[in-house]
Amino acid sequence: MPDDHEINYNSYKELPPSPIATGSSLVFKTGGWRTMRPIIDLEKCKKCGICWKYCPDVSIIIVEDLPKVDLDYCKGCGICANECPFDAIVMVEEESI
Repeated sequence: MPDDHEINYNSYKELPPSPIATGSSLVFKTGGWRTMRPIIDLEKCKKCGICWKYCPDVSIIIVEDLPKVDLDYCKGCGICANECPFDAIVMVEEESI
């Protein structure tokens, strides 16, 4: 890849069109069965993007330089909370919200 080519996408929705498998999670919202959900404390967040980088479901999106959870696709795995070096993300039971 040439050095002058920069990829700066904040969400999978901004990616250019590419072949995808029919019936992927882009078609089916997969977050409805989670038991835990992440809550981001924006006061503690340092905008490092580690949560975005490690989310296996690409359900952390960046909006105006801040992370936001797309609950339609978040499965509640907690990887974002585990990887956050600033303890800005906690997992809470789905029913407690």
